[in-house]
Amino acid sequence: MQHTMIALVENKPGVLNRVASLFRRRNFNIESLSVGQTERSDISRMTIVTDERVDARQVEANLYKLVNVIDVQDVTNQPAIMRDLALIKVKCPPEKRPEVASLTDIFRANIVDVAKNSVIVEIVGTEDKIEGLVELLRPIGILEMVRTGQVAMMRGTGVGIRYTPGTNGHKKEKISL
Repeated sequence: MQHTMIALVENKPGVLNRVASLFRRRNFNIESLSVGQTERSDISRMTIVTDERVDARQVEANLYKLVNVIDVQDVTNQPAIMRDLALIKVKCPPEKRPEVASLTDIFRANIVDVAKNSVIVEIVGTEDKIEGLVELLRPIGILEMVRTGQVAMMRGTGVGIRYTPGTNGHKKEKISL
């Protein structure tokens, strides 16, 4: 099982480096890290996915020690939407195009580029969905692939779990989002 956390941070130079350095110093492995600007230009949102060996509470507590971290939320077992984007370049001579097109239709993916002997497929979805398509395209011939890593957002206006700074470390509290 993986842990998925969302961190809101100040949109300033060096913040990503400080977060990555924290993981390196603590010997935590990052499975996926996506960072992007939010609806506010002064705040960035990080979606951090770690493996099951990492104590999510310890990660959150350590993230809160960083000056530029505004908020941290563990969405691992929360009602959240999690998506990944992959671009997959497939060896595809003209006679293979119908097969690749059929697979992309089944997975609701898109062919976004066609060259003489290759196509680029774009797919957005859960990790399982992307892995499913990758496994079916592998025998055809994957030439190149890039993935964004997961991004996550809580569903609706639901209730999330955050670890907030307290006088004796961090306390767990449910808050409305």
